[in-house]
Amino acid sequence: MTRNVQEESSYTLDSISHGVEQTQRLGMRLGELLQGGELLLLEGQLGTGKTTFTQGLALGLDITANINSPTFTLLKEYSGQARPQRAGEPARVGPALYHFDLYRLDDAAEIFDLGFEEYFDSNGVCIVEWAERADLYWPADHLRIRLKMLSETKRGLLFIASGARYCELLRQFQKITYVTPGS
Repeated sequence: MTRNVQEESSYTLDSISHGVEQTQRLGMRLGELLQGGELLLLEGQLGTGKTTFTQGLALGLDITANINSPTFTLLKEYSGQARPQRAGEPARVGPALYHFDLYRLDDAAEIFDLGFEEYFDSNGVCIVEWAERADLYWPADHLRIRLKMLSETKRGLLFIASGARYCELLRQFQKITYVTPGS
């Protein structure tokens, strides 16, 4: 994984995953950092690992439900689970996961007709597959993850943070995935 810093309001990391397990592990590491209220936008062609990444993200949120793509329902909701705390701290419930798939969306404005904007303003974690289908409607602050097929098992993941909160999130992600600048 390599790091590229542009300006304070934008931060990128570029990674290569060598298999399904590694893609899930990257998602899990990111999920461990999420507190709720985040918007993650996934882009990539069919088969690039968007749902696989989401499965790992759910594990990082301590959500053990079977995660699959909501292609036909457009949205699947997963309740937040008790998250382990340090000794002596009370257990707390982690954020809910709202998993969107916009593949079947004919018109991006449908996200408003369906009431999805309420989820984007919630305390849950929103992850949106095929997010590029509604690019005009996303808030300026978000984390975009572009997945690209490099070979049968190898995937490129480009993490693009927009806004101070997401830049800090990516910096923390870089630390726990043992990324070093320029590697």
